[in-house]
Amino acid sequence: MLYFIFIITTFLLLFIHSQLTLSLNQEGLLLLQFKNHLTDRNNALSSWNPSDTTPCHWLGVTCRNPTKTPVTVTVTALNLSSVALIGPLPAIPLCRLPALTTLSITDSFISATIPQSLSACRRLRHLDLSQNYLVGTIPPSLYLLTDLRHLDLSFNNLSGDIPAQLSQLHRLEYLDLVSNFLDGPFPSSLTNLKSLKYLRLAYNLFAPSQLPSQLGQLANLKVLWLSSCNLIGPIPNSIGNLTCLENLDLSKNKLTGQIPESVSGLNRVIQIELYENALTGALPRGLGNLMRLRQFDASDNKLTGTIPEELCELPLDSLNLYNNSLEGSLPASIARSPKLHELKLFRNDLVGSLPSELGSNSQLHIIDVSFNRLSGVLPVGLCRWGKLEELLMLSNSFSGKIPESLGNCTSLRRVRIGNNNLSGKVPDAFWALPHLNLLELNSNSFSGSISNLISFAYNLSHLRISDNQFSGLIPDAIGSLSNLLEFHGGNNKLSGRFPDSMAKLIQLGTLDLSYNEMSGEIPGWISGLNKLIELNLAHNSFGGTIPKELGSLSELSFLDLSNNQLSGKIPLELQNLKLNEINLSYNRLSGDVPPHYATKNYEMSFLGNPELCVEESAKCHGSKGRHYRMYVWIFPLATISFVLGVALFYLSHKKFRNKKKCSNVSKWRSFYKLAFDEFEIVKLMSEDNVIGSESSGKVYKVVLSSGDVVAVKKLWGATNNGNRTGFVGSEKDEFDVEVETLGKIRHKNIVRLWCCTNNGNSRLLVYEYMPNGNLTDMLKSSKKSLLDWPTRYKIAVDAAEGLSYLHHGIVPPIVHRDVKSNNILLDNEFRAKVADFGVAKVVRETSQGAESMSIIAGSYEYAYTLRVNEKSDIFSFGVVILELVTGKPPIHADYGESDLVKWVLSLLEQNEMDHVIDPGLDSKYKEEISKVLNVGLLCTSVLPINRPAIWRVVKMLKEAATVPRSQSMMEGILPGFHIELFSGEFLHRSVTFRRIWTYSLGCHIE
Repeated sequence: MLYFIFIITTFLLLFIHSQLTLSLNQEGLLLLQFKNHLTDRNNALSSWNPSDTTPCHWLGVTCRNPTKTPVTVTVTALNLSSVALIGPLPAIPLCRLPALTTLSITDSFISATIPQSLSACRRLRHLDLSQNYLVGTIPPSLYLLTDLRHLDLSFNNLSGDIPAQLSQLHRLEYLDLVSNFLDGPFPSSLTNLKSLKYLRLAYNLFAPSQLPSQLGQLANLKVLWLSSCNLIGPIPNSIGNLTCLENLDLSKNKLTGQIPESVSGLNRVIQIELYENALTGALPRGLGNLMRLRQFDASDNKLTGTIPEELCELPLDSLNLYNNSLEGSLPASIARSPKLHELKLFRNDLVGSLPSELGSNSQLHIIDVSFNRLSGVLPVGLCRWGKLEELLMLSNSFSGKIPESLGNCTSLRRVRIGNNNLSGKVPDAFWALPHLNLLELNSNSFSGSISNLISFAYNLSHLRISDNQFSGLIPDAIGSLSNLLEFHGGNNKLSGRFPDSMAKLIQLGTLDLSYNEMSGEIPGWISGLNKLIELNLAHNSFGGTIPKELGSLSELSFLDLSNNQLSGKIPLELQNLKLNEINLSYNRLSGDVPPHYATKNYEMSFLGNPELCVEESAKCHGSKGRHYRMYVWIFPLATISFVLGVALFYLSHKKFRNKKKCSNVSKWRSFYKLAFDEFEIVKLMSEDNVIGSESSGKVYKVVLSSGDVVAVKKLWGATNNGNRTGFVGSEKDEFDVEVETLGKIRHKNIVRLWCCTNNGNSRLLVYEYMPNGNLTDMLKSSKKSLLDWPTRYKIAVDAAEGLSYLHHGIVPPIVHRDVKSNNILLDNEFRAKVADFGVAKVVRETSQGAESMSIIAGSYEYAYTLRVNEKSDIFSFGVVILELVTGKPPIHADYGESDLVKWVLSLLEQNEMDHVIDPGLDSKYKEEISKVLNVGLLCTSVLPINRPAIWRVVKMLKEAATVPRSQSMMEGILPGFHIELFSGEFLHRSVTFRRIWTYSLGCHIE
């Protein structure tokens, strides 16, 4: 009997245990079912072990009562960030977890649509699926999650309307839909969410909509971020009811009218951003009520009136009111703001002087008051705290001297105080600022000499001191400026000879010392400056002969040696140059003009040289012997000329008819002095020398009779109405865009357009030939081994400098809009040049600031936003950097549903740096490669505002090869960044290092 009871008891215990085990494992089994529906490429969920008794110790799993008896354990939260899960979201297993309140799967590869079944997770309070690849619409059924407090679907590819049903989520406090493709009207129904504290809808494609007047009902709102939401009309007065608001950002919309007076009631606000709208009228009074206001940005509008005194009395960190029509003076109270670090007031109509204490009471970093009517002296305390980096005061009426205190401001990086009335001697220490990259003093009345201490300004790349009264010798110390790209010193009183140390300036692209008092000979070592594009030494006292070494400057396009005392013959080697302009007039030159220049095209280039002879016309100026011989032979020559003339007329007429018959070429335009014509080009084109075929036409390699080689792009016939297929709106034809853009550009890193022709059916663009083709082909061909890291680094810098010239070197600037490795061409020395401007866009100033572009071109930017501007070029160039580092293309099957950018980020987040770098690169360059990679990651930031301007990209790339770095690649939030190279602030939260660095680079003419 006892034995029977023992058996029964044992059986019951085993049965209870088995049932208990099944109950305890049920939630774990559901989670395993969830995992099995996805691809865990990096095995990040390896800790999800089926043999465990509970899932409470698994990665990302949080349980209630995890230390209690197993029967009481329940899963309450699933937090998975950056684990690279791939596939659609399996909601059903998760919604069977009875106590699940938090579901967060961010920065991963979750794709497809948001499942309707997710609405079955009725206990959810926190739902975060941001930074994935979700598509389709937001399910209206989400309104069934009645307990939801936090909903984040930002940085996906969602489209359509925001469902009105979401307004039934009455407990919702946080709604984030930033950076999607939502394109319905602005959802006024959201104003019913009375509990909402954070509303973030920025960077979407809403239909043109007004802000609803009911906005003021959201009385608990702390953050309202509606940047780039296609908002129109006025800001409603009800916005003043948002008394809890701390951050208001309505930037980059098309709002009109004035800033409502009611905004003064937002006494808790910390940051207001209203830039790039169409706000009119005066800044409202009553802003002084915003006692917590720290950042105010109403730039790029149509504001008038004066800057309110009460606004400047607030303890502001940043005040941006540039590109408006503000008048009056800057209130002195702004100088008493203890935290002011940024003051941007450029392009207004401000008058008076700057407050004398400006900078004395605050750690000022940036001041830009350019293009106003300000006067008076520069405040002596601008850099009292040693933090000032940018001093920009162009085109005002400032007078007096540069304060001696600025000579101690070693933090300065950019100084632009040109076009003022400043005078006196520039302090010696001011020439020696070690971090200075740009020094612009032109068009003032400065005197004295260039200090020898300039050798300490080793970062200087742009020196602009023209139109002053500088005198004395150019110091030998200038040869220490190894990064110098341009030296504009024209219209001064500089004297003496070239210092031999200038031979070291091998990066120099522009040298302008015209209208000075310099003497001696032009040195032969100038041939070592092989990046020179422009050489202007006109109106000096240079003597001796023109050095033949000038003929080796292959990049030179502008040469002016006029009004000097040069003598002797013109070197034949100058014919090697592809000059856009040459001027040797008013010297003492003699002999024959080289045949290439003995044409009417150059007849104004040699005036005032009486001993020069142009052989082609047999006219020798100032030589009696030659005049006499010409007189003796005039009658025989006349007879011969008559006979030959008749014969030539017959032959030329016949040749003309034949050429017209075969080519019918018209509208020939050349942008350089050429030794060939359109007929030769057409004659030599054949299908045998096609070197490429594009959607727009074919590219031919043409070897001319002179031995020179050119590349000829033959475009297909014009599209309907002159519009290029695939364009939206009224865009110019690709041919016209290319001609208008490249025809006026002269830069060593921009491919040269020699000439073009258009007869309607056959449209030809003739470029310089680039023997090594484009970067894409090089990276995937057998020649890839030639691209070692130093070569790839040089390609990155070259391409960046080309883009920098487009964005900042010409007025108006040009946005390429199709930056990619296919359009980066390589010459025989692997120097990179940016090409293909068929979809480029000139950014012209309008009454509302720089015009924006919404046309989709070839830019990778389309992955994130339809706003195509210079930041789109930055993103696309960042992709090129990643290609150079990884050796991989932007899109490839190896990435799955991802792309190169996300593939790189996913590996870096797993500390897999070695798998990112192209294995063919020498490991000794790893540290430098990692720095360049970081620059590429900055350029590919999802939000355009986070991307640095291209001039900063150039600087960072150059410093990547020169600045030592002690941090390891994966150290810190943003790995491997040098503190002096990259500075920024965290956004609202640190989701991943690719999104957190914010740059304030909105300078008007960077």
